[in-house]
Amino acid sequence: MSALFETYTLREVTIPNRVWMPPMCQYSAAPDGPEVGAPNDWHFAHYAARAAGGTGLIIVEATGVSAEGRISPYDLGIWNDTQVEAFRRITRFLVAQGTVPAIQLAHAGRKASTDQPWKGGAPVGADAHGWQPVAPSPVEFAEGHPVPTELTVDEIQEIVGQFADAARRALAAGFEIAEIHGAHGYLINEFLSPYSNHRTDAYGGSYENRTRFALQVVDAVREVWPDDKPLFFRISATDWVEGDGWTADDTVRFAADLRAHGIDLLDVSTGGNASGARIPVRPGYQVPFAARVKAETSLPVAAVGLITEVEQAEKILANGEADAVLLGRELLRNPSWARHAARELGGDVHVPDQYHRSV
Repeated sequence: MSALFETYTLREVTIPNRVWMPPMCQYSAAPDGPEVGAPNDWHFAHYAARAAGGTGLIIVEATGVSAEGRISPYDLGIWNDTQVEAFRRITRFLVAQGTVPAIQLAHAGRKASTDQPWKGGAPVGADAHGWQPVAPSPVEFAEGHPVPTELTVDEIQEIVGQFADAARRALAAGFEIAEIHGAHGYLINEFLSPYSNHRTDAYGGSYENRTRFALQVVDAVREVWPDDKPLFFRISATDWVEGDGWTADDTVRFAADLRAHGIDLLDVSTGGNASGARIPVRPGYQVPFAARVKAETSLPVAAVGLITEVEQAEKILANGEADAVLLGRELLRNPSWARHAARELGGDVHVPDQYHRSV
């Protein structure tokens, strides 16, 4: 049997195959009004197409645990009941197609309040639905970005609570898996890395202090997330900077801590915290980081990063480098990638009745 089309069970949730869709922001939600942050027809069509195409697990894009936690004013959020009800339409359809619905819970930190990428992605102010970003330290992400407001300890604890509240709403919205966003230079990643965290209190300095906020978030979410449902954590395994950044060694060490705090799988990406980092982008360039975590810890991992070809994805799993693969850009190009891969490898995949003539 093809490794890509073996089922995978975490806790009591069984995912029908190892072809997974990572969170990819669509920047298409209403920026204000009663529907602010709620998924709309675009989001439904986007996720429904990948489910109908046979994708085993779909992780809905970075979803703000608060209005200020969004990357842009056009991002999804899950801080109110209107948003919950809108998500239910998506999760019902995904489940009907045999796809497991997951959601990434996020806070953008110092990288918040930016425009849509196709408009340049620059920081926006109050006149364009923007707000003042926050961070562990008053260090701007890049030239032209505002200096973020340093969070107080009380504000840190408030955000921990927002993650827990968002997890409760995600459960009510019908999601089977939650993922905590600790990657790509957003708030949790900012706390983890000495490159962006210059604090001298209990949340900065030592490894133990810099990981404190992340583990408090994990504990808060795990407390409200059902025991029979998995909890993922997305990490940037390296900042790709020399000397004062988060490293692959830190990631391996932290993976063991996450496992002890109830994380079931590490979604391994890289970068995003240092604006000038030189990243050697090439097919599968992030897979070795996932493979190392899998080899040196007991925590399951998913690999991501320019995985595009069927043979490439199958080999990653067959070689034991990861437990699943996350296809981002390729699923944007080809929503039915899983069905095509199953045809090539002789695997079984869900095909909607309406599409059986295409098999």
